[in-house]
Amino acid sequence: MAPTSATPQEAVRSLEVALPLCRSERPAAVRCPLGRPAAPCLAAALSMAAYCLALALYGSYPFGPRSRAVNDLGNQFVPLHARLWDLMHGTTSGDLFFNWSSGYGVPFLADFFAYLMNPFSWLVGLFPRALADLPVFLVTLFSIGLGSALMTVLLGRLRPGSGALRALLSVGYGLCAWVLNDGGADPMWMWGLVALPLTGIAADWCLHRTRWVAGTLLVALAWAGNFYTAAMATLAMALVLVVRLLTAAGMPWRDRLRALARAASMALTGILLTAPVLTVTLAASRAAQPAPDPSYDEQPSLLYQLAQLLPGGHGEMPVPNISIGVPGLLLVAAFPFVRAVPLRVRLGWYALAAGVATSFVREPTILLWHGFALPNGSPYRAAFVLSGILVMISWLALAHRPRPRELAAGAALVALLAGLCRDQGTVGDDAWVLVAVGALTLLGLAALGTSRTARTRAAATAALTGTVLLGSAYTAWSVTTARGRIDWFQPKITMAGPALAARHGLTARADWPRSRTDPGPHEFADNDPLLIGGEGGAYYSSFVPAATARTLRGLGAGWYMKGRHTLSFEDPVGRALMGVGSYLAAVPERRALFVPHPARPAPLLTVRSSLPRPAGEESVFARQERVLGAAVYEVPPLRPTGGPAPRPDRGGWLLPGARPSAADPDGAGTTFTARCTPGSTAVWSAPWFSGEVSGPGGSTTGAGRRDVTANPLQPLGRVPADGTVSVRLRGRGPQHVPRRAVGCLSGRKLSAAVSALRARGPVALAADGHRLTARLRPGSRGSAVLALPAVPGWGCSADGGPLHAPDSFGGLLAVPLGAGAGRLSCSYLPPGLHTGLAASAAAALAVAVVAAGGAVHGRRRFPPGVLPPPDPGEKACS
Repeated sequence: MAPTSATPQEAVRSLEVALPLCRSERPAAVRCPLGRPAAPCLAAALSMAAYCLALALYGSYPFGPRSRAVNDLGNQFVPLHARLWDLMHGTTSGDLFFNWSSGYGVPFLADFFAYLMNPFSWLVGLFPRALADLPVFLVTLFSIGLGSALMTVLLGRLRPGSGALRALLSVGYGLCAWVLNDGGADPMWMWGLVALPLTGIAADWCLHRTRWVAGTLLVALAWAGNFYTAAMATLAMALVLVVRLLTAAGMPWRDRLRALARAASMALTGILLTAPVLTVTLAASRAAQPAPDPSYDEQPSLLYQLAQLLPGGHGEMPVPNISIGVPGLLLVAAFPFVRAVPLRVRLGWYALAAGVATSFVREPTILLWHGFALPNGSPYRAAFVLSGILVMISWLALAHRPRPRELAAGAALVALLAGLCRDQGTVGDDAWVLVAVGALTLLGLAALGTSRTARTRAAATAALTGTVLLGSAYTAWSVTTARGRIDWFQPKITMAGPALAARHGLTARADWPRSRTDPGPHEFADNDPLLIGGEGGAYYSSFVPAATARTLRGLGAGWYMKGRHTLSFEDPVGRALMGVGSYLAAVPERRALFVPHPARPAPLLTVRSSLPRPAGEESVFARQERVLGAAVYEVPPLRPTGGPAPRPDRGGWLLPGARPSAADPDGAGTTFTARCTPGSTAVWSAPWFSGEVSGPGGSTTGAGRRDVTANPLQPLGRVPADGTVSVRLRGRGPQHVPRRAVGCLSGRKLSAAVSALRARGPVALAADGHRLTARLRPGSRGSAVLALPAVPGWGCSADGGPLHAPDSFGGLLAVPLGAGAGRLSCSYLPPGLHTGLAASAAAALAVAVVAAGGAVHGRRRFPPGVLPPPDPGEKACS
């Protein structure tokens, strides 16, 4: 309850100071000359202009020749946006539920929800497919602009004041260090920059007990755009709401609790409106191949963390990127000295910032920020929320008109920070330039605080605007330049000439669904099939089904990232099993030229009279033969015949590694010899081997590392006339090699096996959207086996009967036909979709009921003691 000793005038005065309802001697029209829409538009224009200017100076796409397609931007997001273009224009065989192109057939809805729900992503449909890089850039650019604009609005809700100054501080949020170092290359994360002020505005409405329906829709919009960063934003704004309630003066505790309950119901309902996003991705995540085990054992030092408050740097060590530019930093540093702000408010906001910063570098709270799963990569993906909190603190300082002495105290703190952090890796010449520019900012802020005339204030604001624009552009340029010097940041080809030529070649060979045109094994990006078309095995996503990854590797395909990035088959049997009728291969004489090569595939659906089970532990050659239904390999024993002698190890050999020794003075490795039928093709299998493998036809390189990187089955060359196969393995350090590492493939037997499968193939086959239908040959009985990894979600029926979950044969989809069937129909439904739709329907009903009740009963007046909504003058500033 409010203290009974306070007079009404004192209670009103304390409310005005503690919460965003400041008193002003000037009328609203003077106080907010920009009006309601102009200030957010200014923030958007300045932030986007500064970002574009920085990229133009660096020569980066689309303002120069340097590609932006670095790391996941090139490997995932450009290919995924190309896939979205295909879906929007109807030029692909799949749909939102299923992707026939990647991983030889994988679910897609979770990918869509996680990577393509930023509304700006849908701009890709307005551009030619060959220009997919441009709309991907626009996703980042427009997210920066919208995030800055919405932050301007949110600052006005915290405390009304000059729209121009709010816009200038919001530029520091739109181009915070998190955007430049982390978010800018991940279009879906950039929606987090928008989600933070969206949820903040919704929380402010809860504080004022108004607009529950509108706030619920804002929360839903934030979570729909990207649930991952929206969860971080929601948690951060919940903490901000708690601080605002705790530091409020004169507000009864009962009303504070009611505001919290209102916020909780708003957040829960808004999240439930987007429930399919959560239920589908959660089910897909549970079924996904586990990521490489992440670890958090390199907590940055305190000085290194504090150095991130200074703009313009990029370190090689992962660290929370939180800089908001020099103007915001000066005001944050001055905030503790601004006496116009009550002490409890200063303490509350500083405690919030310090607590959030500490939570970023402690493993239990890192897990909390990232949905209780340590991320594979930087563990500081939530850093943008602290940048937003720092911008709010800077505005609270500026809105209370800090005096020159208070600003000078803040400047002294910044100077002390710069001096203490001068030897940290991210503090270089660019940081010192930007700190020096801060002196101009300090003069401008001091002029605003002491000016008596509108003309002086306008001149100071204009000078600050130019300083913020140029300083932000210089910051973005310096960070981009520093990242460009790192060898790891090398761009992918994406939509350049070779990829477009390869796409044209694949299109000319297209024969889906009678066979696949595989764009592997060459990698234009980690998601080649999405980028250039075809139906291959390459697939890079956090939602790679474990069933897909294990099936493909078990049959001889390779993988990276512990199976989170699958690869196409590179051997004739694997290609035949998956129905690959043509595949891309490099032309040795022409650099960067890749043309389709023909192959003889089995049909995508075959009928088997029986499905033999594995007889004990199988080699990859035995697994391929069992799924193929024919013996096509000789698997001879290997005998060490040269170089350092290997020793027995786990059913295979342990090679000592290639280094000069008495037995191997040139470090040429260990040689094995085997006997095979002349004219057959020698194939090697050593999934975890790292080094060079030489055989009858030349050399190949293995890059294996147990569980993390698996080598595919690869041909070594034709067996010579004497039948002797000599294989030399030159490992990088000690290496394990399976005892049955070499098989000799009979081309004649493989052709006969494929012909037999084609004879039992369907009369007609259609695979489109998330459905597959086939008309079978008369008398088909036993089981239908599809060249498709058996993932959860499929239901199949024979001759129009009830849907049943199919079986698995060697990891492929197998449908029992019983006594016989003439028609087969299968469809895919993403697990979790029905549950999510039901939850969304319930939430939508609740919103409709509340909206209808509000329309019937009208606006409810606030009882005494409850914080009212802003007056019309304040709305003009928001």
